[in-house]
Amino acid sequence: MPLKYLHTMVRVKDLEKSMAFYELLGLKETRRSESEAGRFTLVFMAPEGQKDCPVERTSHWDGDDGLPSDSRHFGHLAYGVDNIYETCQHLMDNGVTINRPPRDGRMAFVRSPDNVSVELLQNGEALPPAEPWASMGNTGHW
Repeated sequence: MPLKYLHTMVRVKDLEKSMAFYELLGLKETRRSESEAGRFTLVFMAPEGQKDCPVERTSHWDGDDGLPSDSRHFGHLAYGVDNIYETCQHLMDNGVTINRPPRDGRMAFVRSPDNVSVELLQNGEALPPAEPWASMGNTGHW
């Protein structure tokens, strides 16, 4: 079951200040995404020549009053998988709770025994929705 490291996500209170800090370390913006509906911006930054090892900065437009003191800075690890349904089934068969099932054939979330959130993303295009995943509800949080 091949696995590829994708990124680590951290929440930031001030996106520009955060980016300026990481730029001092030599990281450059490699990708940006904004969600009007979700009211957030994602900025991926990586060292020169290492675009495959980014840190994702998530900035919520309406702020996050819990930052920086509530330990919400760290968001999740992300890994790409060849078949998200097979990966989730394998995890479930071994006692792992699927916190956010891959209803969309693209994304799922699980937690490590240490409560670290792990995002699983389908490599390439999303798989067609399939049961039992399509109708499975969330469990806990991620």
